[in-house]
Amino acid sequence: MAVTDLETGHSKDPADGSGAAAPSDLETTNDKVQEVQGLDEGAESIFSLTVKLPHEPHKIQLTVSSQEQVHELRQSIIELPDTFQYSCFHLEHKGQRINDFIQLSEVKDLTSDSEIQLVEDPYTEKEARIHVVRVRELIGAAGDRTDTLQGILSGLSLHDSVVESGDEPDEPTNKALDTIPVGDYDFDSHGRLSTLLPRIQAVAPKTIKAISVSPWNPPPYHLRQKGHLLYLQILTNEGEQHQITAHVSGFYVNKSSNVKFDPYPRAAPKAHSAHSLLTLLSELSSSFHATFNRLQDFNNHKEPLSTFQITNATPANPWIVPAASSPICTHQADITRTQESYLISGVENTETLRDWNEEFQSTRELPKDTAQDRVFRERLTSKLFADYNDAAARGAVLVARGEVAPLNPTEAKDAQIFVYNNVFFSFGADGVGTFASEGGDEAARVATGKDVLGVRMVNQLDIDGLFTPGTVVVDYLGKRIVGQSIVPGIFKQRDAGENQIDYGAVDGKEVVAADEKFIPVFRKLSKALKVQRHAVWDKSGKRYELEGSVETKGLLGTDGRKYVLDLYRVTPLDIAWMEENGTAIDSPETINGALKTTYPHRMTVLRPELIEAYWKVKMRQWVDGELKKRRDVGNVTGDTPERSASNGEQEVQETDPSKPQGDASVRKEAELDKERIDISDFDFALNPDAFSGQQPQTEAEKHDLASDEKEVRLAAEYLRSSVIPDLLRDLKEGDVGFPMDGQSLSRLLHKRGINIRYLGKLAALADGKRLEALHTLAIQEMISRAFKHVAGSYLRYLPIPFTGACIAHLLNCLLGTALNPSPSADIEESLCDLYPEITPSFKNVNPESLRLEIENQVTTRYRYTLSQSWHASIKHLQLFREVSLRLGLQLESKEYDFTGESVATSTDSSSPTNGGQMTSSKKKKKVRDGSPASLTGTTGSGPVTFIADDILNIVPVIKEASPKSALAEEALEAGRISILQGQKKLGQELLLESLSLHEQIYGILHPEVARVYNTLSMLYYQLEEKEAAVELAKKAVIVSERTLGVDSAETLLSYLNLGLFGHANGDTRLALTYIRHALNLWKVIYGPNHPDSITTINNAAVMLQHLKVYHDSRVWFEASLNICENVFGKQSINAATLLFQLAQALALDQDSKGAVNRMRESYNIFLTELGANDKNTKEAENWLEQLTQNAVSIAKHAKTVQERRVRAGIRIAPRVTLGQTHPQPQVGQTAEAASGRDPRNAMGLDSRSIDELLKFIEGSEQKSKPKKRTSHNPRRRGGSTVGTKV
Repeated sequence: MAVTDLETGHSKDPADGSGAAAPSDLETTNDKVQEVQGLDEGAESIFSLTVKLPHEPHKIQLTVSSQEQVHELRQSIIELPDTFQYSCFHLEHKGQRINDFIQLSEVKDLTSDSEIQLVEDPYTEKEARIHVVRVRELIGAAGDRTDTLQGILSGLSLHDSVVESGDEPDEPTNKALDTIPVGDYDFDSHGRLSTLLPRIQAVAPKTIKAISVSPWNPPPYHLRQKGHLLYLQILTNEGEQHQITAHVSGFYVNKSSNVKFDPYPRAAPKAHSAHSLLTLLSELSSSFHATFNRLQDFNNHKEPLSTFQITNATPANPWIVPAASSPICTHQADITRTQESYLISGVENTETLRDWNEEFQSTRELPKDTAQDRVFRERLTSKLFADYNDAAARGAVLVARGEVAPLNPTEAKDAQIFVYNNVFFSFGADGVGTFASEGGDEAARVATGKDVLGVRMVNQLDIDGLFTPGTVVVDYLGKRIVGQSIVPGIFKQRDAGENQIDYGAVDGKEVVAADEKFIPVFRKLSKALKVQRHAVWDKSGKRYELEGSVETKGLLGTDGRKYVLDLYRVTPLDIAWMEENGTAIDSPETINGALKTTYPHRMTVLRPELIEAYWKVKMRQWVDGELKKRRDVGNVTGDTPERSASNGEQEVQETDPSKPQGDASVRKEAELDKERIDISDFDFALNPDAFSGQQPQTEAEKHDLASDEKEVRLAAEYLRSSVIPDLLRDLKEGDVGFPMDGQSLSRLLHKRGINIRYLGKLAALADGKRLEALHTLAIQEMISRAFKHVAGSYLRYLPIPFTGACIAHLLNCLLGTALNPSPSADIEESLCDLYPEITPSFKNVNPESLRLEIENQVTTRYRYTLSQSWHASIKHLQLFREVSLRLGLQLESKEYDFTGESVATSTDSSSPTNGGQMTSSKKKKKVRDGSPASLTGTTGSGPVTFIADDILNIVPVIKEASPKSALAEEALEAGRISILQGQKKLGQELLLESLSLHEQIYGILHPEVARVYNTLSMLYYQLEEKEAAVELAKKAVIVSERTLGVDSAETLLSYLNLGLFGHANGDTRLALTYIRHALNLWKVIYGPNHPDSITTINNAAVMLQHLKVYHDSRVWFEASLNICENVFGKQSINAATLLFQLAQALALDQDSKGAVNRMRESYNIFLTELGANDKNTKEAENWLEQLTQNAVSIAKHAKTVQERRVRAGIRIAPRVTLGQTHPQPQVGQTAEAASGRDPRNAMGLDSRSIDELLKFIEGSEQKSKPKKRTSHNPRRRGGSTVGTKV
């Protein structure tokens, strides 16, 4: 029975900060636990297995699980250093060959005492090719790759560089600071681009000079018959060249030379052969064995996660990369680079062609009855989506670059379609007029993005019998390209009278199809999406009842499957926005009015998250109404709770507290049932076709449609009247983590159900100091998005060789006007001669015209008017980053001059230090004066900030539709709830199971795995499992860097948590290194003085106190106070709390006079804001009195600091625990959710003496650390930000 929590209504969303779960959550917990524990069915056991090898060391021991599959055991074998040489083999047990695709538990008579035999197999051509590729990777012979999809340093991790930078501080002027990673930190310096670059590593040992496919390859026909597979050519470090034959039996040295072909074995003593190429190399080169061992040692010094290949996710591409001449990116000669596609795919290249659609749908049809079935199915699904996204993105890039021939070359460019690698491609533009009445190209572009979102939702719902095509949208060089798997029958010519579509609109909305076969599956879909069954009418006025939007189409494929297409309108239109901006059907100025004030399109739908939130509001209203009815009925009939429950239905029970209850258990049951009600009768859904121009025919139909439209209008008003004000209030009061950049702001808005088009409204409403950061971010985001649209219009039809000059010129007009107010485009005239049909219109752009275009875009898209001087107040580095990420740019790291004064915002890309370390002023001066990196480019109009050569690469920006793993999420949620219920052991088991499921299903390197690492590290930190918390946080950092970006907001927060947990685990110096790197990232992402950096700087100050560096700690407390006063005001409770903390720090630093003054300021604020009777005020008064009394004696006696502290006997602050750090909440997450505390607990006071505090700071009393606290004060940023988040 469906139930809901009537009193608390806590969301299950982990980021909303709710500490408790609703009864419905708790009821389903046992089901989740049982299903997750079902993974253990089959009595999984861990045991040691012996594997006998044909060569040294002849035997190895492996620890395996009985549920492990044999192919996983094979993978474990080939990854061990002693067994690197094996790749073509099978396993035997008691002389019987073992199938690679069964579980070890299914191998007959296999026990922990058993031995498995590794038997080398004869090679096939494919196995030989794979073996060569593998050996090249192992011995470090594979050079750098120029990939069409993944850019420069894709999947980069900086973690190792950050750790190394902490070990090597920059030229300290004070020896006492040598061991303090933050000793010379400059709070006011600008962000430096070198923060985003790795350190230059030592060159890896070279094991061999070259290994490649021989010019004699492939074997002629008669030798193929004899078992010849490949011919290779090897050049050893000793300078000897060898020609190698790959034979079915293995590899041997042949008699061929560069001019003579003789692929037969050499005679003794020069005869060498081996089953493995790795073994043969060690025989041919005397130095190979030693250099190969050195290479292994070199690789082992790296964090393994930072070197693993990313296979189940798209690697993050950094927007700032080293110069092409940097040792990090050196382009090396490697003949085999061009041969790799042959080695991987074969001569015919058929091995990579896959029927994507059939794979998607057959995977969806896999059984999901047991937990093991679900694990296998979801793991296959995750890998399939990753492979498809990669293939579709590669194809889209080739289409955009003109490398793929269209199927309809006579059509206009925007109407052309393509097929490449079994993926169907089209442009996200209105090439055939489908969206003419909705906004043309603009509407088509938005529709493709909404379609991906809709497909992802349907994939997540996983409705039996309903199928979706694989869908990817790629933005590249101003073009939007849609890649879809080919649905069987979509191109089939139907017979006369048959529609191309079986359900939904055909040919616009003039014809409607309603095949009854689609009703059951569409009904399930609509129920999940809160879509109402409703009437639509075709052009003749005929009425049809549809389960979904008329725009959502059903197609019966020739494979018999029911496909749902065009999911861009699964939610209703935002009628409030449309009426306000002239795009509603009955607006006086429609979209065809061509007015500049009109919004560009009519595809302004509400977000699914908003519909979900509004559904909860309506459900609560319905429940309240039901309760009122039942109270009224109870008052009239006088039914007792027992009588009202006797009818067999789950009902709300009301008990009169004034009447004695007969039994305690009855009373308890009545109280429990008071919170429950049957919601199966609650029915709420919205009509997605309201306000879309439907024409009802009868009065009853008009009345029904008007009723639907009224509900849709209320939903749109709910967004404006409740959701947006609630978000602003949360950010203003400091109750949630603050966004740092455009991406984190967008995610926060989407999570709350707010469309990006409301950025202008947010900017207008974000007034006052507390929301100044939001105001700045919103304007920056609007400008960057406007610039993206402007740049896209110039890039869309521009030949590739012009793109660098175009982007550089546009960036100069946006960001480089301080250096050159009138930049000119630097175009090679020879290129213009090659493309006579192209007129590069971007060369006519100047700063004034670009600003005007941006202002028009912002006005049109966000209904916001930028100030006349907006271009003078932008944050150059941050806007530079935003537009680079939006366009997929990869630029050379150098000192870009945004001010005309060569402000050092970056360093030379060849600098050996990671950006986590500051350089001395002398070093900076040298860079400015003489480094090539400091030289600005020049064009005909003089020096410019950007030149075409700065744009090293452009990568595609990908939107994809892969679903999350429901099973892994359920295990995580079950673990969370178990811990909340006090079942710590069960909770930890479930959390570990969830982690295992995430890693199994997604692979280790995946954004979802990074997030679960981060979540679990926080939970383990709260459970006092500090070592586990540090290990998980480190993994979270590396996986976030590699899959989300080295400078993403999530990566930054992961670094902050890693520092926090490292400090708690006793490694404070390394923790400060992490904190420093995070703060430097913050300067690049946002700039200085972010509201949440108050927390981080306070944490660092506490860590410095732990190291007994009291003066530096005081400096960091003062820096935190400065930001707090700037954000919240000098008379805020936040400032009072920080003054309180600073006074304590001053007392520890022997500045008794300063301590008294700061404490007096704190006391005065508390007194003014909270009153004399507040506990905070009283504690501050107590501190002030004791500090004043002891100030004289402290000044008189020059005794040890410890003795003075003992005598002072001063007590600690009410809101702040000195010497205690606090977790950093995620963007949009509450402080309580981050720290794991229940906000309903009463605030406790900590009254330890200075002596006790010192012991705590020095770590001798960490085991007895008091619980963290909170308060109910609505103005509790002082307690929330500083006291709980600090």
